Amino acid sequence: MRPEILFPLFTPVSTLQGVGPWLSTLYEKLAGGRVLDLCWHLPVGMVDRRYSPTIADAISDRVATLKVTVSRHIPSSNRRSPYRVICNDYTGEITLIFFHARGDYLMKLLPVGEERIISGKLERFGDVLQMAHPDHMVPLNEEEDVKTVEPVYPLSAGVTLKPLSKAIKASLALVPTVPEWLDNSLKEQEGWLDWHSCLQKVHHPLSEDELTAFSPYRKRLAYDELLANQLAISLVREQQTAAKGRIIKGDGSLREKMLDILPFKLTGSQDQSISEVVADMESPNRMLRLVQGDVGSGKTAVALFPMLAAIESGSQAALMAPTEILARQHYKTLQPFAEKLGISIVILTGRDKGKARKAILECIADGSTQMVIGTHALFQDEIDFSDLALAVIDEQHRFGVHQRLSLARKGAGVDMLVMTATPIPRTLMLTAYGDMAVSRLTEKPAGRQPVDTRTVSVERIDDVINGVARSLDQGTKVYWVCPLVEDSDKSDLAAAEERYRELSERFGDRVGLVHGRMKGADKDAVMETFSKGNVDLLIATTVIEVGVDVPEATIMVIEHAERFGLAQLHQLRGRIGRGSEKSTCILMYQGPLGETSKARLKIMRDSDDGFVIAEEDLRLRGAGEVLGTRQSGLPEFKVADLACHGELLATARNDAKLIMDKDPTLQTPRGQALRTLLYLFERDTAVKYLKSG
Repeated sequence: MRPEILFPLFTPVSTLQGVGPWLSTLYEKLAGGRVLDLCWHLPVGMVDRRYSPTIADAISDRVATLKVTVSRHIPSSNRRSPYRVICNDYTGEITLIFFHARGDYLMKLLPVGEERIISGKLERFGDVLQMAHPDHMVPLNEEEDVKTVEPVYPLSAGVTLKPLSKAIKASLALVPTVPEWLDNSLKEQEGWLDWHSCLQKVHHPLSEDELTAFSPYRKRLAYDELLANQLAISLVREQQTAAKGRIIKGDGSLREKMLDILPFKLTGSQDQSISEVVADMESPNRMLRLVQGDVGSGKTAVALFPMLAAIESGSQAALMAPTEILARQHYKTLQPFAEKLGISIVILTGRDKGKARKAILECIADGSTQMVIGTHALFQDEIDFSDLALAVIDEQHRFGVHQRLSLARKGAGVDMLVMTATPIPRTLMLTAYGDMAVSRLTEKPAGRQPVDTRTVSVERIDDVINGVARSLDQGTKVYWVCPLVEDSDKSDLAAAEERYRELSERFGDRVGLVHGRMKGADKDAVMETFSKGNVDLLIATTVIEVGVDVPEATIMVIEHAERFGLAQLHQLRGRIGRGSEKSTCILMYQGPLGETSKARLKIMRDSDDGFVIAEEDLRLRGAGEVLGTRQSGLPEFKVADLACHGELLATARNDAKLIMDKDPTLQTPRGQALRTLLYLFERDTAVKYLKSG
């Protein structure tokens, strides 16, 4: 399917000259295993070798390229002293320094009486001008190859700059000239070159400005990537909405009863979101809608009403959560309501085995179970639904798109409702969820208290522990969050297991421990004891980040808060302030703090608005880390930086819309060029939709 002109870019890096099995493995870990991946591995710095003075005029602490004559070699007298090579020009002398050098090799490279071009960093030792281990020592005919600006690339363990630069140079030589896909008026307005030229230019910066996200070459490539993203989303959405749907319209009986037994009044935005979802379900097109709400905004209640609408129509509804803890939390919340409404509800996770699992599967398959709660187990091949009409996916960013679609294929024309408690910046919304209609929950249910957030140095940990003791004496339940599970020689971060041992010595069996390496049943048992039993102080990792609901917990301590992202801190803080009592979050930090860490903690103190916090998180950390770094459901950008290129995204979105209006199957000459663009940025799924369409 891929255009033949692009074949060389999708060959393994091992096909490049000089890249053997060992290097190809290292390059694959660093950037990716294909030639194209090396092309997208962009420089982060540069070494300017164009400064070319005489020896007398040379300035120390600068990289310089000099034309010299080799006058003599002075071998090292012992292992600790360096090997020296004295060189000169008509103005003076320079000493080349080599540690642990092979004399025969240097004699061959720098023969006495010969002229050479040398390049490296100059230093002065007293009155002597020196250059230690020159980067280049070549004959005069290679002078122009040396007197250039060399790009500096990100490296990893085992990868050095010279062979990587050579491999990238070889990769760039394979880049073909491709048809233009951009509108000429946009190119002229922005002063952009063609794609091929811009890719070459970003790898050969001539100034620091050309290394930034705002250089015209990077902006052009970033725009190309954003256009590919927006076009792919448009194509996928077109295919999904064009797919045959079904009208799901209940009689409202279960929803009316639910309103009567609900122990609280729905907020305005909950009402609005439910109306939008139900309207989508009643239309003949397939629904694909995102409900985005801040921590504690009541998404589960919003999901319940459309699930009831599906059941009213005689069909089934499923809710999929990313973790067993969250799935069981949903089941615990919904089961009492289902019982009062006379609805059969089951939970299915990877923990269910044998006869019990078989019985659950039979109930799902024969339709006697109307509401199914579960983890990723729900979309496995062995699961058959009698008539699945609505699939609800919680914390969508923790699932890949293919998992979402796998669940949608469990029925005919299944409507899809996706929820996230992670407030998403507008630019990320467009790139990650642009194929969905969006409902936003902007209010918190009545009675929720704002959380008082304070920052405290780890040096005051004894004061914090004493404060926790006073709170426990007053009947409060407390979370204590640590970044790691166990102590590590490579990190000084507080470990949950060590903190559990220390605090257990003081508070005895009132302390519990929960972390991601524990078995599901063990985690549930600890959480149950924290919720209803005698565990009042829960030591935890970020496994409690979503879905845990213990209204009696009003204190949270987060150790090394400076190491967490804003969105994650906000999610963790959302575990408290869920009841009517005043709650306090203590962010313990290890000083001294950098500017970004200071800004992050200040935002947490000043705001409890998840949408404000999300925008700040994007500004401080960039899109790559927001929403938990490389989540499978999110696009990974190779060039575009949403914190810098937000205005380009809006243009790309509009351009994609115009393209779809004029050429929805990409058959025109520009459309064919755009297909090439989709392959270059690996939006292959969208091309497959085109093919199937």
